[in-house]
Amino acid sequence: MFQNENLRGAAFMILSMAGFAVEDVFLKAAAQRMPMGQAALIVGLVGMAVFALMARRQGEPAFHPALRSRGLAIRSGFEVGGRLFYALAIALTPLSTTSAILQATPLVVVGGAAVFFGERVGWRRWLAVGLGFLGVIIILRPGFDGFSALSLLAVLGMLGFAGRDLATRAAPRVMSNRQLGVAGFAMLSLAGAIMLGWTGGAVWPDARGLGLLAGTAVFAVLGYHALTSAMRTGEIGFVTPFRYVRLVFAMALAMAVFGERPDLATLVGSALIVSSGIYALIRGNRMGAAPARLP
Repeated sequence: MFQNENLRGAAFMILSMAGFAVEDVFLKAAAQRMPMGQAALIVGLVGMAVFALMARRQGEPAFHPALRSRGLAIRSGFEVGGRLFYALAIALTPLSTTSAILQATPLVVVGGAAVFFGERVGWRRWLAVGLGFLGVIIILRPGFDGFSALSLLAVLGMLGFAGRDLATRAAPRVMSNRQLGVAGFAMLSLAGAIMLGWTGGAVWPDARGLGLLAGTAVFAVLGYHALTSAMRTGEIGFVTPFRYVRLVFAMALAMAVFGERPDLATLVGSALIVSSGIYALIRGNRMGAAPARLP
């Protein structure tokens, strides 16, 4: 029974990560035809409407009153920052690099949980956190010819998502997944509005642009829905490590669609981040620590 549930949960997680990777491809392509802020704003509004309809069908208010609480307000602020900088990173830097850096989010959550919530983190998991950060540095390669300051956008996005996850731990768990979906896409819309207000240049999308926006919204909603199904199916400690297949999908799509060729430093850094993250998650599950929440 549990084995079948674990396998179903793992399948949902793999499907979710594939959906998010495809979403990033559509969003990056859309940003080549219109300002990224405009694309993010439209996709956020569409996703918000879809989850609001799902909430209403279940008799739930789309916006839970708890959103006005201090904890969820802090969560929303971090999410806006995470989505803002991650979207900019998708538009301005290689997708493979951005996706690799994003995988360090759970490691930041592990360290943050120890610092802010007093969660017990043994030396092995601290070592995994350190190795994961080393992987990020290898990818960034500061001081070397391959360094690009724009890669720091992905780091800022990753830190925003980690802050969101830490704030989620501190907030009361009173919102349904549908209401969290409404809130998450609302923050994407807000991040898009901030970007568009800064850059300007909104255009009326042509047929191809509308198709790219539709693809982004569809895979964003499907990815989020599969993610919530994964976290409700099987044991979280078994299911969660499968989130790292997102990097495999992202690199394969980046090479196939955008012609990217990750160099050795990116591959080595990615391997360090992924292996350290999986170890930290598995070790934390054995010790009874709460797993990191997912973007």
